[in-house]
Amino acid sequence: RVLDAVFCEFDALADRHGVEKIKTIGDAYMAIAKDATAPLAQLALDMLGAIASYNHRTGHALQLRAGMHVGPAITGVIGAKRLHYDVWGDAVNTASRMESSGEVGRVNISAGTYALVKDEPGLSFTPRGKVEVKGKGEMEMYFVETSSGSHVVATEK
Repeated sequence: RVLDAVFCEFDALADRHGVEKIKTIGDAYMAIAKDATAPLAQLALDMLGAIASYNHRTGHALQLRAGMHVGPAITGVIGAKRLHYDVWGDAVNTASRMESSGEVGRVNISAGTYALVKDEPGLSFTPRGKVEVKGKGEMEMYFVETSSGSHVVATEK
């Protein structure tokens, strides 16, 4: 019930930002933006806010970290049973690595993503330098946040 409530809220945010939810994988929420990167960054930041709000309303102590990477991917439906739209490619794997290399309450992005969103109004960035990434070696990363420099961190009770 908790994941359903949170993911329904995330679905509404994805619709508002014009981002397409691909699937949930356990407690992970996978989404893509086909032609624009900034809406995905805004979605991730809004998700952090949604988690903080949900925790405040319910007394839960859910935590969220988000990762983003931009690159080519293949989308489609494969198989004959339990058809399901999905996305594949190295960019998907790298986005997953951005998430796992991040920190709770932060949105971690690759240098390629940074290059595309660095001039977006309302966003600011904290360079992280090079971070060792499983299966990829060192990668340049940044945290993205609102221009005010704030980011939301869900705290445990």
